[in-house]
Formats: sequence, structure tokens, C-alpha cells
Amino acid sequence: MGEVAPFDPQKLAAAAFKLLTENPMFKVGEAEIRGNSYRVFENAPPNLPGLFAYGAGNHGDKEFLIFEDERLTYAETWSRACRLAHALKKELGVKKGDRVAIAMRNFPEWCISYMAVISLGAIVVPLNAWWKADELKFGLEDSGAKIVIVDKRRLEYLAPIKNEMSLTLIIAREDGDGADYKYEDLLAGSDEATPPAVDIHPDEDFCIVYTSGSTGNPKGVVLTHRGAISTLMSWAFAASVIKELRGGVSMFGDDPGILLAVPLFHVTGSHSIFMLSFLVGRRMAMIYRWDAQEAIDLINKEKLTNFVGVPSQSYEMMEKAGKDGMPSLIDIGSGGAKRPAEHVRKLAKNFKQANPSSGYGLSETNALGCVISQGDYQQRPDSTGRPVPPLTDIKIVKDGEEVARGDVGEVWIRSPGNFRGYHNLPEETAKALTPDGWFKTGDLGKMDDEDFLYIVDRIKELIIRGGENISCLEVENRVYQHDKIAEAAVFSVPDEKLGERVGLVYYPKEGEMLDASELREFIAAELAAYKVPERIWLSPAPLPRLGTAKYDKLTIKRIALQHPPALAI
Repeated sequence: MGEVAPFDPQKLAAAAFKLLTENPMFKVGEAEIRGNSYRVFENAPPNLPGLFAYGAGNHGDKEFLIFEDERLTYAETWSRACRLAHALKKELGVKKGDRVAIAMRNFPEWCISYMAVISLGAIVVPLNAWWKADELKFGLEDSGAKIVIVDKRRLEYLAPIKNEMSLTLIIAREDGDGADYKYEDLLAGSDEATPPAVDIHPDEDFCIVYTSGSTGNPKGVVLTHRGAISTLMSWAFAASVIKELRGGVSMFGDDPGILLAVPLFHVTGSHSIFMLSFLVGRRMAMIYRWDAQEAIDLINKEKLTNFVGVPSQSYEMMEKAGKDGMPSLIDIGSGGAKRPAEHVRKLAKNFKQANPSSGYGLSETNALGCVISQGDYQQRPDSTGRPVPPLTDIKIVKDGEEVARGDVGEVWIRSPGNFRGYHNLPEETAKALTPDGWFKTGDLGKMDDEDFLYIVDRIKELIIRGGENISCLEVENRVYQHDKIAEAAVFSVPDEKLGERVGLVYYPKEGEMLDASELREFIAAELAAYKVPERIWLSPAPLPRLGTAKYDKLTIKRIALQHPPALAI
């Protein structure tokens, strides 16, 4: 394929205008959402069950879901979701507005359960499958979910606290002690394969997804039906514009197929891979856990055309693909973290037939924000792209005022895809959302004269390790639970493979000795593995502080990175 020319802005605008005027699916109007007027897709399905029914109706007998030796069509997937929805309603009394959690690794049952809960007008709560018992307990207490669909490992975490929390546990796929119901039994006992009759308004809630912020505990991001649909249709619109520009050649391929290799409990997995695939008719092949060689083998076996993952995954595949490569792949996307510019150049060089692409979005925006691909990305590997048309607005703000092009400020996003608020956190919601609907991302960025966004830093004290958000404060809180710790600072350590790793500098109490490996084991006993520090330094003196008495983390990090750590994993 070689060097790909960037899109001509005038042709891009013309193709977008043609679609907006000629395709009724993408007709844009206005609607009032929570007191503010927004551009919206006038003819969009009113809710996600409507979108699922559209996908099943349009793609029916085509193959959709592939997992090991299991294969489900679109119609079969939706039929099972409807049957499970009726079983949840009949057997467990689930009704509109109830919260139902999913705590499991990537299985077909995850997707079917997600659709089933949503089709009842209930609110799905996808819990991080890497969390341990205390973290899962927090998510359930905060969300108010009493029914949890689990796999065997999550059942082992939750069974001991089931009675204390009055939980009803449904075990999927595997057997395990302590569950109240089996997923398979609920499905087998229900034969109603049409969606439940329930009235769901576009701006009602469908999901509470948890994201780590800078405040310690994860925050529940409340998403609405219209928010998710706005995102999915915006991406479909952007793909249609590119297809128009390429003379009818789809970025999804002639026989679209994508690898699901990121967790479904994040919006990259649930939205940009799972739900978008169901909308546009793209096969989705799942792997249980990430392994670059397995991913390559599955892509080649199923002739998959698309890949979306965190930057470290595409980098690992590039390292392992060998001379045979992945000839069916035409697009290698990334999300969740910034891909190093050198990776973009290497991908374009190593996979001549596959264009690297990238996107920028957050849980709070239903993953909607920017996209960049083709020659635009190869010429601007540091950019995260232009705002996704036609509903998304982005501006750069400093001290409450929009800054000039090229100047750095906080990235603000406004679209009907924005979240309704943080669950049970009105003050945090008020800080993040302006009265007129702009979401303050906490990311620092700049925009050039052609509307390309560049993320340059973060305001929030946050580490992004392989696409996973990690709160420095949450890790520090765990460190301080050790009775020998006097001072500790957690920060990001740059890493070529994962983007960032978790770094820790600690100083023991006077007269105490504490080995770095012992401290790491202590941290790992309570926190998910991805949050546990991988680079640990023992400070010979108290940590430097600022005039405000806060730790001077920039100095701590700079000094630490000049010396070898006491422990490196």
C-alpha cells in the first residue's frame, strides 16, 4: 500500500454533506437533552433495544459471534438475549430501572446478558473483571446492583459476601458453589424470543460503567440510550464518509470481521467493538485472554479485517507476526491510550495492506471524541484526530476561556454522547459538566488550524497502563495501610510497550526496615494486578514537598527515574 495520502478536506466535507442530505439514517436535527439543545440523529432508533433489533433484522442469519468452536448468528444472539430478558423478568423480577451487574471475563454470555438487561429497561453495571473482592464489593454497593451474572472466578470472590450484601448470583458457562441460578437453566426455561414490551425514552439510563479517576475510588459513569446510540451512529457515519471518499471501499472490508481482544467492561470493548459490530454487520471473534500469537492465528484463521486494541497489543502483534503477517487485516486501530509515534511508523511499514488508525474518547463520552486514520494518521502520528462528525464539538479551554489554535488548555467535549453524571457524586458531576453541557476531560491538549487534536498531558493524577486507568491516590491509600510506611508517592513510569507503568517511591517509618518485594506483595493482596506497582524505589530520605506541603511529585519522579529501582517486575 505504501505511503497513503491524507484526506482532502474539501472532498471530506463534500462526502459528509452528501451523506447528511441523501441518507435518511443520518439526518441531523435538534433535541433538548437535560435542558440544553443538541444536534442529534433524527431517525435514530429511540433506544438500544431498537438498535439491537435493527442489527438482528438487517444481518439476521449472518455469522456474528465466534468464540473457540462456538458460532452465533445475529438473529441467534438477539434471540438468546430476549429469552434471557424474559427469564430475568419472570424468575427474578427484574424490571425497568433495576441495576444488574455483570462480573465476568469475555464470554458470549457477557454480550447476551448485556443486551438482555438493557432490553428490560434495566441498568447494566459492567464490573471490572480484574477487580478483587473489595473492589467488586465497592462497585456493587455504589451501584446498588443486587443481581450479578458471574463466571467461576468472580463467583469465588462474591460467594463469601453474598448473604451480607443480599446478592443473587447467576453463574454463566462454568459450575461453581454458591450461585443461586445457572445462566443456562434460565435460558433453557424461556422460549420468548421477542424483546419485552417496555417503553424506554432515549434519555433514560442504560449503564453505569466504572472508571478510575484521581479521587481514589472508581466513579460510576451514568450513560443513556441516546448517548450510546449517538456514538455508534457517529462512527457509522464517519465510516460511510471514508467509504464514499475511497470510491465504495469500506474501512471494515468486504467480509467485515474484528478481533475482540480488550475487556468488554470498558467502552472500547462494549461500544467500538461489540455494539458497533452488531449495528454494521461485522463478525466478532473473541479470545479469552490476550496472547499476541493466539490473536494473530485467529485473525488469519477467520480472515478478520479489523483490529482495535490498546497500543501495546498492536505492538506485540507486529513483533510476532513474522514474514507471513496478517494479510486479511486492513485496519489496526488503537484506543484507551496514546500510541507512540514510532509505533505508527513501524505499523505502516510492516503491514503494507493495513492502515493504522486511532481514536480518542472517554467513558464519560460513550467513547465518542476523535478519530484519525489513513494518511492523516501517518502524517500526524502524534494527533488523535478530528472531532467525529456530525454531532461532536471539541474546544480547548484555559481559565474558562477558549484559547487560540495551537495553544494548550483543557480539552472540553460536547455532544449528545456525553454522560448524564457520576452516580451518587453530584459535586464531582458539577465539576466535570458545565451547565451548558460541556464535559471537562481533565486532558490537556491543543488543536491545529485543520481541527486535529493533540493530547499533550493530563491534569488529573492518573496512570494509563495499557488502556487501564489507575488512580495514584487509590494505590497510595493501599500503601499507607502498611504499618511500616511513613511516606509514599505513586506516579507513571514511561514504558514503550504499555505506555505507562505504575511507579512507587516509599520511605519507611523511623527505625523500620521494609523490603520492596514484601511491600509489593502487601499491595497485591488487595488491589487488582494491573494496579500493583512494577517499579519500586526505596527513598533514603523523606520525600520532597512543595510550599503547599504536598509532595513534589515531579521532582520525586525525575529523581527516581535517574536511578535503578529497588524492584522491577
